[in-house]
Amino acid sequence: MKAFLVTAAIVGASALFYLNPELDLASVSSPSRDSHHIVEAYENHTSGKQVAGVGKVTRILSDDLKGSRHQRFILKLEGGHTLLISHNIDLAPRINSLKIGDEIEFYGVYEWNSKGGVVHWTHDDPKGRHINGWLKKNGKIYQ
Repeated sequence: MKAFLVTAAIVGASALFYLNPELDLASVSSPSRDSHHIVEAYENHTSGKQVAGVGKVTRILSDDLKGSRHQRFILKLEGGHTLLISHNIDLAPRINSLKIGDEIEFYGVYEWNSKGGVVHWTHDDPKGRHINGWLKKNGKIYQ
């Protein structure tokens, strides 16, 4: 039984890192204010990278209502880089109290675009096939 549990743990950890080899477990619990990894992804036109960070809301956009509904807003990261957050509100709660100047922590998937990039997958995956993301405002997690 002990050998089975050890094998299961190794397989589980391997699967987690296979799904996302760039996963930094430390950044999940404590997103970095250093946005170099996001700026690097932007400069290299990288997409599909799991990222964590912190930014201030500079603009609140209208919801995207095509397909799954998404709450959208722009964050300015330390260093000045801007990023669109696209938060699926069909799968996760909306941040109703969101306003310009709010500090938001995030964990999700970065997709490159010419305007700075988009972070999505800021929610749980109901099918359990993707790493769960989240947004955090004033200590409250929106997942």
